[in-house]
Amino acid sequence: MIDTYRGRPGPQALLGLVGVIALFVVIGVFALWPQGGGPSNGGQAPTLAAEVVAVQARPCAAAPGVEAGECRRVTVRVDEGPDAGTPHGFDVAGLPIDVGDALRVVRSEIPPGGFGGVQVDRYSFNDFERGTPLLLLAAAFGLLVVVAARWKGLRALIGLSISLLVVIGFIIPAILGGQPPVAVALVGALAVMLVTIPVAHGVSPRSVAAILGTTAALIVTLLLVMLMASLAHLTGFSSEEASYLRAFATDLSLRDLLIAGVVIATLGVLDDLTVSQASTVMALRAANPRLGRRELFRRGMAVGHDHVAATVNTLVLAYAGAALPVLLVFGLADASFTSAVTSEAVAVEVVATLVGSIGLVLAAPLTTAIAAYLASRLPAGHVAGGQVHMH
Repeated sequence: MIDTYRGRPGPQALLGLVGVIALFVVIGVFALWPQGGGPSNGGQAPTLAAEVVAVQARPCAAAPGVEAGECRRVTVRVDEGPDAGTPHGFDVAGLPIDVGDALRVVRSEIPPGGFGGVQVDRYSFNDFERGTPLLLLAAAFGLLVVVAARWKGLRALIGLSISLLVVIGFIIPAILGGQPPVAVALVGALAVMLVTIPVAHGVSPRSVAAILGTTAALIVTLLLVMLMASLAHLTGFSSEEASYLRAFATDLSLRDLLIAGVVIATLGVLDDLTVSQASTVMALRAANPRLGRRELFRRGMAVGHDHVAATVNTLVLAYAGAALPVLLVFGLADASFTSAVTSEAVAVEVVATLVGSIGLVLAAPLTTAIAAYLASRLPAGHVAGGQVHMH
């Protein structure tokens, strides 16, 4: 790519800017890399795999004067831990558990005589085992992506895998290790972008434009959500998960965690829009090398307007779906629309939607302008057959 723009100061400066972003990410990852272990898990016992071998209906235990409901006695074969291969039972209520279901159970340390002479179950239900169906769904998704997009689909899957590795291997451990969530989210998001865009879409002017457009929009999004979190007094305490984190990760700022979540969520929509806009401009240039920068921008934004409208709608619906249970709770309480929207649980989604949408609206013209500038500076011999060739 550097050879393509040799002797052209403008494009070289943009390439240099990408290099500055990459250097910032490398320094940031090094400085924020998780050191040692994070906070404890709150004393929770590990879960163990088990399979249901029998289910029997029985009345639930009830306090005197309280009518007992219907429970079920579930017998499982524990497949892990010190009791592997042995059956154990426990009571459940209101759960659709059947013979053959795979579960996750928790083992309790019980004295030989029980507690005060009362025998209690050694194992209790924790959750259903969902590994196999999720793995099958992921395999079907990967297969369809490769069949539909072939080599580009495979590269997209590689990029997705890298994104998950950055989140699981860097962002989460760094935040739990005491690093500032906002800085970790910004560095992690930029790291994901710098790796996944070239991997999925190749090293080209299109990638340069997408990287620069995404970075600018991501920074604007971060500044806006930080401002709104302060002005709207968003605390981050509106969910059960926040209460748990507050109990066992006492040094963690839930407001900063909220901001970090918006940044990471916005990235996924931003890079889709920026890559699409850059690709549109490059395709226009490949189809008609005589098009100048202004005409490339105008025609690219003709597509960009539709893309922004569709993407903003997607973003709004995604956050509306996330807030739906909370809205239903307010509906049951017969609360006014204003009260529901201004409550923190819903206001967080509103802020995330609007801030993310602002980032998208800004990203489209900025990326299109950068792509048009780069495309107009491409030598004629590097545009052929609808593809931009780099040497």
